[in-house]
Formats: sequence, structure tokens, C-alpha cells
Amino acid sequence: MRRLHILFVDSDPHIHDKIKQALGGEFTVQCAGSIAEAKQRLSVSQPDIVISEVVVGEESGLDLCRYVRGNPLLRHLPIMLLTSMATLHDKVEGFQAGTDDYVVKPFDTYHLVARIKLLARIKRLERRTTV
Repeated sequence: MRRLHILFVDSDPHIHDKIKQALGGEFTVQCAGSIAEAKQRLSVSQPDIVISEVVVGEESGLDLCRYVRGNPLLRHLPIMLLTSMATLHDKVEGFQAGTDDYVVKPFDTYHLVARIKLLARIKRLERRTTV
């Protein structure tokens, strides 16, 4: 079976290393340090899943969610927000922006891997029923 390709978006390079270490055994992980870089990568190749922090430097992962949902070529992509923004208001705002899942840091690697696999399975089933 093909490894899922994840585009991970966060402005902190230390988190890039942590995510690659946590997920690299099961998934192919590509990192972007800004929303602009993420959009550029999405224009070149589509990952299976986008995972983004809400606060990406001076930019917002919520804007990335809106961008993906507003683009007909990308709107099917599963999006997960992996963030330290933990209030109920933050979560609701994330779902309103178009995220499919919302995981709060700090995260447990096994839980995160399970959520990613679940998200991929749900999106795969959605595509089957819409074709």
C-alpha cells in the first residue's frame, strides 16, 4: 500500500523535526514554514492530507483552510489543525474555516497517527460515494 503524503505547515522548524520523527515511520512528511510556502507546494503537488498549526508566524492556518476549501482543485483535501489553541471558540472557528479535524498540542503520537488514518479513510469513502 502507498504511504500517505502529508503536508505539515508550521513556522517553527523544531516542530517540523518533531513531526517528521513522530510520523515519518508511517507517512511521507513534507514541511512548509509559512502559508505562502504551503500554497506554493499545493500548486505543484497535492498531498493526501494537510496538517497545519493555527498560528503560522504572522499568518493563520484558518486562512489556509479557507483557501483549500475555496479552490475547486483542492477542496477535497482532508485538513487537520494541530495547534495549541485549545478553547471551544478556537475549535469552532477552525471547523467554520473548513478543517476536518482539530487536535490540540501537546499530542500523543499514537493518537495523532490514528486520527490521520481515520481522516484519510473518511475522505476515501467520501470520494467513493461522490463518483
